[in-house]
Amino acid sequence: MQDFDQPKLRRELLLDARAIGIPSGAAEDFVDRSITAAMSTLSSKSLITDQDLKRAITKELKKYHPDLAYVYQNRDKII
Repeated sequence: MQDFDQPKLRRELLLDARAIGIPSGAAEDFVDRSITAAMSTLSSKSLITDQDLKRAITKELKKYHPDLAYVYQNRDKII
């Protein structure tokens, strides 16, 4: 079992956003909103799996930037 590290997730998402050319101010805004919304959605669960978290974050990111959502969803799958 692994603890959730929200600052680490935020850093990873911001690095991904920078890699695909999203301006940092915009990226910070929708990354923070996506994490907050996803955590709100998942707050009712007593146990959150990595897949639950990834699915919730991806769903929220799609609202702001579908390309970043795709990159996050396929993290560790792209060669």
